[in-house]
Amino acid sequence: MGQKGYWIGAISLVVALALGIIVGRQLPASSALKLPISNASTEKKENAATLWTCSMHPQVKQPKPGKCPICFMDLIPVKSHQTGNGSNNTSGLQLSPAAEKLAEVETAPVERKAVKKVIRMVGTVDYDESKMAYITARMPGRIDVLYVNYTGISVRKGDHMVGYYSPELYVAQKELLQSEKALKQMRPLETDKKFALPLDSLNEQDIMNSVIKKLKLWGLTEKNIETILKTGQSVDLITLYAPISGIVIHKNAFEGEYLKTGDRLFTIADLSRVWIKLEAYESDISWLRYGQKVEFTTESYPGEKFEGRISFIDPFLDKATRTVMLRVDAANPDGKLKPNMFVTAMVYSNISMGGKVIDPELADKWISPMHPEIIKDKPGKCDICGMPLVKASALGYEKAEENELPLVIPASAPLITGNRAVVYINDKPGHFYGQEVVLGPRAGNYYIVKAGLKAGENVVVNGNFKIDSALQIQAKPSMMGEPLKPANTDSNIPSKLPQVKISEMFKKDLQTVYSAYFKLQKTFVNDDFSTAKATAGELNLLLEKMHGMGLSPDATKNWHELKAESQTAIASIAEAADITQARAQFSNLSATVYRLTKQFGTAGTPAIYRFHCPMAFDNKGAYWLQDNAGIENPYFGKVMLKCGEKMEEIAK
Repeated sequence: MGQKGYWIGAISLVVALALGIIVGRQLPASSALKLPISNASTEKKENAATLWTCSMHPQVKQPKPGKCPICFMDLIPVKSHQTGNGSNNTSGLQLSPAAEKLAEVETAPVERKAVKKVIRMVGTVDYDESKMAYITARMPGRIDVLYVNYTGISVRKGDHMVGYYSPELYVAQKELLQSEKALKQMRPLETDKKFALPLDSLNEQDIMNSVIKKLKLWGLTEKNIETILKTGQSVDLITLYAPISGIVIHKNAFEGEYLKTGDRLFTIADLSRVWIKLEAYESDISWLRYGQKVEFTTESYPGEKFEGRISFIDPFLDKATRTVMLRVDAANPDGKLKPNMFVTAMVYSNISMGGKVIDPELADKWISPMHPEIIKDKPGKCDICGMPLVKASALGYEKAEENELPLVIPASAPLITGNRAVVYINDKPGHFYGQEVVLGPRAGNYYIVKAGLKAGENVVVNGNFKIDSALQIQAKPSMMGEPLKPANTDSNIPSKLPQVKISEMFKKDLQTVYSAYFKLQKTFVNDDFSTAKATAGELNLLLEKMHGMGLSPDATKNWHELKAESQTAIASIAEAADITQARAQFSNLSATVYRLTKQFGTAGTPAIYRFHCPMAFDNKGAYWLQDNAGIENPYFGKVMLKCGEKMEEIAK
């Protein structure tokens, strides 16, 4: 082919391509060709994506492609995580053994155990106010002799303090001597049996007794009065003695000073026992109880530990420092502890599931309500003040029973953000899912769990942040992403509550309370808000009439606590603005009535049934009680009457 033929072929090819483009534009869209491989894979990918999220902000979820509203990056598709049967499986993360090792995942069991919390406090040494005495002027007079002439001197009981002159005291002594003289003159008549004792002699005796009583009230001792009667002489000066042994901490007496009745001369403090005043932070109050042992140290005696017991917890919180003042009674036989010394104190406390302190030293003991150092094995009276002893359980102590030990997890397990706490549970090999929990106070390297977990479950203690990040990227429920299922607060109710014996009268009253509760439950089943409020009022009247007659002291205390909780929930039902609010308070009432059945029995009812609805209150779940085995849901009423399952049958 020559050069001319080459150019003709090239021009023909260009014309053919141009015609193809023109024709292609004129064809309908339905006749356009599709690339079978790339287009099919894109369609499959888009169909598999139910959500579109941002790689930088996984909390953003959109039903179709677009831009992130926060950073304006292109959204990426997220797999729907469809299982073989078509159900969504968005509740967890599956890791291979190699991935677990790479993420350094470690787990630990949820368990019931006694955990010790060390509460550290600071404070100062102070005088024991119950061991202080004051010497005051009991009649007008003048200090003629001052035996104790400076502050800080140590005195013993009976030591002379001042020589005191008083005209009134001098006159009273004369009255005493005259009465005694008149009685002596009449004594011969008393020995003559022919004559009765003259009436005047009785009057003189009464006068003498009244004078002696007045002198004693003014501070004279029996020895002083005997000396006056023996010598027949009134004294110009009366000596005032120290009423207790201790240190003179205030001296207001000066030689030659004239005093009025009531003027204070001396203040004496007995330092054989002192008070330790401590400040406890607001967050530590739940760990502290009356009678707890306290260890403390001072800078004056490094390495030496002193002990005392909490004798007072201030009922008020200092709003400036957010602390509560504690008082500790401590023995000070050697006088080492001096007022105004700084101390550092520690309390070692174990708390049970029910919030009481576990202390083997005080379990089943009896304590003085005024002097915590008086502890006995049986009832009696305080050796110091004579008040009846109280049982340690009434002060917040109990035995370390297995079912009362708190549920705990290692402190590294929960991820805490704001008011939420999330743990990741390893329920089967390689599978992890999140669960919201309600945490109690932290005790050393552990957190007490109030709700959300069960003993025996395995929680992630290392690698939980990596698991959470992976779930966030996949737009699954996580700490910061899609909300997790809230913890069920009813799990805080102990599985075994101690049952108490009740009288037949109390059993009948309790039966009427249960009947009123079941009546209230049926009003919610029928969606009858007005009748529910009226029935709640009837239940409250029944509770008001019950006082726990015939119950033991411990049972009476438990009854009044449950009664108060019930009445609080009932009052909220009566004040509710709508049936939704009333149903929420009925859930609280149901938890209290359940505890009532576990501790005081069913009161003769053949059986009481406990049900649970997982969908109540936006899938938070709630429990209720019935007197029959058929499901009648009070939280949804007629909308979903049969939603729920029977959890327990409480036999009589």
